[in-house]
Formats: sequence, C-alpha cells, structure tokens
Amino acid sequence: MNKPVDTHLPLADARRLTQRVHFERDGTVTIASGKVDLGQGISTALAQIAAEELGVPLDKVRILQASTAYSPDEGVTSGSLSIQDGGKGLRKACAELRELLKCSGKRSYWELEVAGDIPAAAPEKPPAEYRIVGKSVPRLELPAKIAGKPSYVQDIVLPGMVHARILRPPRPFAKLVSIPDYPGLLRDGSFAAVLAAREEDAIEAAKKLGAKAVWSDGPRMPDDIYGWLKSHATENNVAKEKADAAAKAQGVKRLQAEYRKPFICHASIGPSCAVARMDGERLEVWSQTQGIFGLRQEIAMVLGLPEEQIVVHHAEGAGCYGHNGADDVALDAALIARMAKGRAVRLQWTRENEFAWEPYGPAMVVALDAHLDTQGNIVSWRHDLWSNGHTHRPGRANQPVLIAAGELAQPCERAPAIDPPLPSGGAQRNAIPGYEFPDLLVMHHYVRESPVGGSSLRSLGAYGNVFGIESFMDELAAAANADAVEFRLRHLKDPRGRAVVETAVQKSKWAQWRRAEGRGHGIGYARYKNIGGYCAVVAEVEATHELRVTRLVAVVDVGLPVNPDGVANQVEGGCVQATSWALKEAWRPGAVTWDEYPILKFSEAPPVEVHIVRNELPSLGAGECMMGPTVAAIANALHDALGVRVRELPFTPDRIAAAINA
Repeated sequence: MNKPVDTHLPLADARRLTQRVHFERDGTVTIASGKVDLGQGISTALAQIAAEELGVPLDKVRILQASTAYSPDEGVTSGSLSIQDGGKGLRKACAELRELLKCSGKRSYWELEVAGDIPAAAPEKPPAEYRIVGKSVPRLELPAKIAGKPSYVQDIVLPGMVHARILRPPRPFAKLVSIPDYPGLLRDGSFAAVLAAREEDAIEAAKKLGAKAVWSDGPRMPDDIYGWLKSHATENNVAKEKADAAAKAQGVKRLQAEYRKPFICHASIGPSCAVARMDGERLEVWSQTQGIFGLRQEIAMVLGLPEEQIVVHHAEGAGCYGHNGADDVALDAALIARMAKGRAVRLQWTRENEFAWEPYGPAMVVALDAHLDTQGNIVSWRHDLWSNGHTHRPGRANQPVLIAAGELAQPCERAPAIDPPLPSGGAQRNAIPGYEFPDLLVMHHYVRESPVGGSSLRSLGAYGNVFGIESFMDELAAAANADAVEFRLRHLKDPRGRAVVETAVQKSKWAQWRRAEGRGHGIGYARYKNIGGYCAVVAEVEATHELRVTRLVAVVDVGLPVNPDGVANQVEGGCVQATSWALKEAWRPGAVTWDEYPILKFSEAPPVEVHIVRNELPSLGAGECMMGPTVAAIANALHDALGVRVRELPFTPDRIAAAINA
C-alpha cells in the first residue's frame, strides 16, 4: 500500500523536465500540471508562467488536462496553493529549459534533446523583466465553453456506454435490508445501482427501486449539534500558547463570547458525475476530482487493484471550492464498471444524491475569552474551538474514506476526517489570531465521531475562526471605547496586514460613512492560514425585513498577481459565496432541494470592489483568503446597523429578530 500523498513537496516531481513540458511538432508547447482547473482559471495563469519563463508567445502554450498517466503528482488542488506551489515547480522547469537552450547552441526549444532532471541551478527571470506575468489576459478555456463545446465530464461519451443511477438510504450509515430484483440491478452488500442503455430509463428504474428498497435505521442528527460537539471532543490539543501571567494580571475588563457555524453544503449548481471503463484488469476513470493521484490510491485500495492498473483523468465539472461529491461518485462509477462486464459506465448523481451525500463543511463552535487593561489593550486572549476534522479526501490515509467503501458486502473500515497540521490546519486554520497579544492560548478540541460526513469546504476552519475572531475584535473595541479600525491597527504589527486594512478603509471611504436607520458598515481582516494571502473587507448593509449586503470592498495582497483579472475574479466570487453562507446557508437533515437549502440569488448579490496591493513578492493563493473577512465584515456591519450582535450563522431574519428580542 502506498503512503499518503505528501502535498507539501511541490517540487518533488518538478525535477523531471520531460514530465512537465513538451515541445510539439506543430510549434506549440504543452504543459502537464498536477493541479486541476475547477473554473478558477489557474490553467491560464500557469500558461502565463510557462510562456514568460520560456520566452515564447502565450498563444503557443497549451495546458493538458491532468491525468495520472502523465502529470506530475502535486497532491490535491486545494488550499490556494496552485500558483504558490504548482506555479513554482513549473517556473523552475521552464527556467532550466531556457538555460539549456542558451547553452546548447540550438536555435529553438524544438531542436533540444532534454535529459530529464532539473539541476535546480538555472536562474529564473527577475520580475522586473516580466512581460506576460502580471498582466491581465483573457481566460484560455472560456471560448470553448461560451461556444457550448463539450468540455465537462457530463459531456463524455464512450463507445457502448451505459448509464447508471445509484441507490442510497434516506439517512447516512443505514444498511440495505432488501431490494426486489430488477433488470440492470447491480448489488454488492448495501452498495446498489441500476444500469440502462438510456439515461431516462436508468432514472425511472432508480425511482421504482428506491420506493421498494428497505433500509435499516441509521444514526440521527443531534437536535443541538453545537452542544453535541462540545460534549464529544476526543482530543484537546494546544495549537498555540504564549503564557505571560504578569500581562494577564493587568486585565481589568473581561469579555467572553461564543460563535457558531453550521454544516454548510458545497451546493454546486451541477451535481457530481463520473465515467469509468474497465477493460480486463485495467481501469480508466474520468472525474472532476481535485486530486487525481489520491483518488487513484483510494480506488486501488477498495477494488484491490495495483495502482499502475488504474488511470484517473481529470475532467471539469460544476465548479467547487472544497471536497464535494466528485470523489464519491468516481468510486461509485469504478465499482459499477467492475460489475458491468467491460461496458463503459456514466454515473450522474441526482440533486437529491448531492444534497444528501456530499461531504458537508463541518459545523464549528468557537469560544473566545479576553482581558483588556486600563488603556483598552488586549493583554490576554483564549480561543477554544470544537469541530470534526475538515479533511476527508482520498489519498491522505491508509484507509479509504469514500462512502461506497463502507457499503460493500466486505466493507472497508473508513478512516475518520482529519485535520492537517498547522500552519495549514483544518478546523484550527486561522484560529491563531494575526494580532499581537502578550498572553495567548489557542485550544483545538477535535471531535472524531460525526453524525454526518464532512470534509473540506472553501477555507476550511478559517471561515468560522475569522468570523469569531473579527466579531470579537469589534466587541472588544466597543468595550475599550475605541474605533474598530484603530483598535485593530493598535494590535496588528505585520506591515502588509496593516496596508490592506488601511487601503480598505481608504477605498471604502470609511471616514465619510453617514449613519442612518437600518444601515451599517463593518470591517474584517485576516491573513489566510497566517502564511498566505492578506485580505481586508469592508461591508455595507441594510437591515429591513431581511439583511441585505449593499456593497463589499475587498483589498488583497497576494504577492505578485500572475493574472490580476483572475485574482479579481477569485476575490469577487469568494465574496459573493461568503455572503451567501453568511445570509442563507445551513444544511439540515432532509434538505434536498434549493427551497430547503437556499443560496444567494443573482438579484441579491452585492456589488464587489476589488483592489489588489501589487508588489513583486512571491505569489500567494487568491482563492480562499476573502471568506472569513467577508462574513466578519457582514457580522460587524449588522451590529452597526441594528445594535445587536448575532453570533450564530447564518444571519436569517428569524435569528436577527431573536437577537433583538433577547
């Protein structure tokens, strides 16, 4: 059994030049990356990096879809690391090729004979010489999509392909007791699916069988998930401790508060899909996975096949930041393909499958406790958080994690969700505040057991932790009779952090804000993972019969922006998604439709102004840094508008009314 993929070694496979960069006979350059494009536009940014470093026109560069057949193993496309790490490996490979060409006496790359390994000594271009990197360019993949050309996993058609629908119980972890015989029914223990030559026939068969299947009872969702989390911690770990008893003794005012984040769905507009084909002992899978090598490892474990007999190809699906149902549907398709006697299988999950079975972003409880001295400075800070693990992706454990692995007649023991260690972190991501406090304790209370499946959702624990920290900073500023911005800057020493806060204040015209009934503004700040991109957000809201976000101003520092327009798109989209989470989103048992799980409508989306602090420092990821600051800014703006503090997400009319009447 292979060891888990090490996602912290971005250059491990970059040293093989021929695995990353190919010079084709038609005069183009093809780039193989282990990072996948989920709609976030990294293929364009990677092409810019390659073109810049090689010194070739951008229109000559092609990015291949990632595949275990030829791509370098760069772990999972997650954590805002595609440009930060994947781009670093690609730049190094291209710099070495440029050096080889310079020393070879050849006229072009297409005449080179490439040995294979990177000596890692070739100098990279200094940013001052960049002509392509740092410029906004159109997205390379959009023309085909706009023209309606087949480009998604749902569009794949293979010879002799049949369609499948999966059958699953009404609640997690229940077992299949009985199901009637039916043409095309495939079953292995509690894993059941139906095959048909036409998709509509598979859909109809699944409806009939689903109505007659008998399932055992599974565990039910606790009525109070937050109380349940606090009573089920299995490990209590110190994430950060800096004890200063003398400083703490100077505290004259103490504040305590608890903040809550619910389970949240990924809520992709298109449900997950996969295609699989088994030819003898060789298996091919087409998946919208974010980790082709981790998925291959998981499939190999569950099917008992050597990894070299499995090829996983990435194919785009509905956009998703985080671990939705893509990997689960891929394992489902692989298992069905094994039983399908050589026929290619296309498995499309339904909307009901997706809402009922995707891994949700885990619920969290954040309890904060701080002391202020006579000058209104924070002298002591304690942060306690309770949550399940935020990573349940395949390939990160020596046990499978996907749903079907536990449903087979000979089930695999599924590994629990885990948290990567800091500084990346999972539940504890951004739990360590970016401010300077003399006395500090951050405790992570890990909950191993979970009533439902959970895994990575955009920004992982940073969303809940920054919501709590930045809301509490406003509460402490009020207790100290200080301006919210001045209070933050008083405790914020990082000059890049101060710069994004000050720029957000300037661009939003914070000082010119005029108070009016039901209107408020607020600010939120964080450096993602304490090592990634910096972001400050100012939110303006109106509170009538419901809360409406009327304006967001986001300022980011992500080092050198490879494609500034791409960075702005990422930040705009993240701000809108965080607004949807803040105002509407909370999964509850039985939610299987958009009416039961509402998301932000186009008419409700706020205008977002993005300002990029440009510099030539190393590039940092832009995909997730805005999530926590956005919700915190909205929370603080809500308090500014109505004078009440809502500490449980989302900020629904009922929850706001309860806070007013409390």
